[in-house]
Amino acid sequence: MARISNKTRRNNERAVRQVMEQLLAGGVPPGGKCDIKTLAAQAGVARTGFYPKKNRDGSPRPGPYEHLAEEFERRLAALREAGTTTDPRAAQVERLKSQVAGLKDRLAERHEQLAELGEFKQRALSQIAAQQMEIQRLREALAAPSNLRALPRAQRGSAPYGSCS
Repeated sequence: MARISNKTRRNNERAVRQVMEQLLAGGVPPGGKCDIKTLAAQAGVARTGFYPKKNRDGSPRPGPYEHLAEEFERRLAALREAGTTTDPRAAQVERLKSQVAGLKDRLAERHEQLAELGEFKQRALSQIAAQQMEIQRLREALAAPSNLRALPRAQRGSAPYGSCS
């Protein structure tokens, strides 16, 4: 592979730095991320130039833009530590994760409420059934011949002053 000229390298470095500033400022293009791949694509350089190479004898040599990749990663890490998100998609993912966690909490609370209401309903139905059985027993006892007698019903408006009507 042919080596690039110093002039081309300087122009490419200038383009990479310009795109780096845009990405770190939050200007991520649609469909892109704040990463080396997008940096290389937007600057118009090969992504392989950001990684170390090997000579024919196997000894390592730095890629032509490896120092820019290190600078980009270092600045990106500093922004993340400061709490700044440069990638709107990453911010959206974090927001959605927190929203999902909140919804899961709400769902768990609803399940707990439904369980409590189900228990309450069961107790209420049991009490109503017991009361109904007691009413039926008392009616049967009243209808059967015995020494029990029904009290006369109070006439409307005949309650003494101050009592409930």
